[in-house]
Amino acid sequence: MTEPTRIIAIRHGETSWNVDTRIQGQLDIPLSANGRWQAERLAQALRDEPIKAIYASDLTRAWETAEYVSRATGVGLTKEIGLRERGFGDFEGKTFAEIEALLPDQSLRWRKRDPEFSPAGGESLVALRARVVEAACRLAAQHPGEQIALVGHGGVMDVLYRAATRLDIQAPRTWALGNAAINRLLWTPEGFTLVGWADTHHLDDDVLDEAAG
Repeated sequence: MTEPTRIIAIRHGETSWNVDTRIQGQLDIPLSANGRWQAERLAQALRDEPIKAIYASDLTRAWETAEYVSRATGVGLTKEIGLRERGFGDFEGKTFAEIEALLPDQSLRWRKRDPEFSPAGGESLVALRARVVEAACRLAAQHPGEQIALVGHGGVMDVLYRAATRLDIQAPRTWALGNAAINRLLWTPEGFTLVGWADTHHLDDDVLDEAAG
């Protein structure tokens, strides 16, 4: 039997657009000052983990987050476009409120998680799921018995959580997709299993300060 691959799945650190509830999609938005702080805390929390490889979306906010982890662990980075955020087409650059006001019919289909809906020029949930699961399985299959880190985006984390818990693509989200949170999964050829989710202990103000003192 194939030994399971341990996965640390990470959403990028915060950006100013996250704060503004502005859809980034595949636009290349950098980390904010707070996002860089989160990435540094994340890196310090993972520095002693036996990570064998780090794969990251090529979008700056994810790649920069992964660079912090790479420097702390000494593990090299590999770009993986399969870990990019969902393409949101015409929604990109708009806030949630603007989408609702300007494109009410499309906004409703989006909020109802219509699996086949894609904004003009964008990507459906079905297409996103297929892309992310294919990439994550392909990468995990290269590391049986080892641990890898996958650094991506909120949409990517959502897909992985649903894959690990066998939740339907339209099920309402009741789990967090926090910036720079640590999420843990196992992969075997039979699929994903959830180990731990949304660990943000390393982002508490007193955690690393106490350890450093």
